[in-house]
Amino acid sequence: MELEVKTSSPYKIIIERGCTGRIGGRAGEIFSSKSKAAVIADSNVFPLYAEKIAGCLEKSGFKTFLYKFPAGEENKRLAEITKMYSFLAENSFTRSDFIVAVGGGVTGDMAGFAAATYLRGIKFIQVPTSLLAQIDSSVGGKTGVDLPEGKNLVGAFHQPSLVLIDPDTLSTLPELFISDGMGEAVKYGCIAGGGLFEKFENGIVKEDIENIIFNCVDIKRNIVEKDEFESGCRMLLNFGHTFGHALEKIHGYRGLTHGAAVGIGMVMMAKCGEAAGLTEKGTAGRIKSVLAKYGLPVCDSADIEKIAETTASDKKNRGDKINLVMLKKIGESFIYTVGRKDVIKLLRAAQ
Repeated sequence: MELEVKTSSPYKIIIERGCTGRIGGRAGEIFSSKSKAAVIADSNVFPLYAEKIAGCLEKSGFKTFLYKFPAGEENKRLAEITKMYSFLAENSFTRSDFIVAVGGGVTGDMAGFAAATYLRGIKFIQVPTSLLAQIDSSVGGKTGVDLPEGKNLVGAFHQPSLVLIDPDTLSTLPELFISDGMGEAVKYGCIAGGGLFEKFENGIVKEDIENIIFNCVDIKRNIVEKDEFESGCRMLLNFGHTFGHALEKIHGYRGLTHGAAVGIGMVMMAKCGEAAGLTEKGTAGRIKSVLAKYGLPVCDSADIEKIAETTASDKKNRGDKINLVMLKKIGESFIYTVGRKDVIKLLRAAQ
């Protein structure tokens, strides 16, 4: 399966079993064989794929360098990016060279941000190996790191030159990370529909994983092409993220995965919408049932006052207003702008 994302820098998304083993040929279609490649992976993914991918690139004539960093959202920091910059500089990388981000969403965000900012921008390839990264974070050009004050507060839009999605890599994932990815997959069913949410309700996932990946990526591609820099409809992709990001911060980015946090955030936002008369009754219940089916939590013990307070650092804030993504019903989403002080009122009404 193949898609083209027609943004300011167009690129292809390849969804194909075994495509990681053909990365050398794909890269050869984009870059000169004189280019150098930096394969970046975290300490979990590095032993599984980094050397294999580096070998494929070297067979196609690319001089390849390997970089490993500690796994975990808690390491998604500017300090780690600085180390990446030093690695690239020490190996004399220029704008003719490129980065290959191999791994989950954290790796893609970090390596992409390094690519966006080193020498004011070099090219990079996304090789997502987690379900969450394959269906969501590897596409669309969002890169960045966290600050102590909040998630993804430093970043840049920098589209990849190629995205290679190999469903075979999912076989090496613990079940926890499949569930984690399903949090974002359910989000796509909620905001755009097309029968996707019903597939999840019916439990049709593993036997149809390639089509599900394609459907999610195609929804995102369509939205990103309309709004590359998130000034309008691209904000719909943040359904569940306002409260989800707040929960991740409250938990110190440990113990609560991104997909799980987004799932809880979707339930909370649907409850807020129902309480305000904006969302069809029963929507939150349907979301809860689907999330539970895939082993995801549907609530959290965090204090709602703390959650509302933590949304103050959300990057969707505009002055004293915040853009919330709501559902009219499953498959139909919209942006609802409220005063930041009104967030706690919505949460109280939803309790």
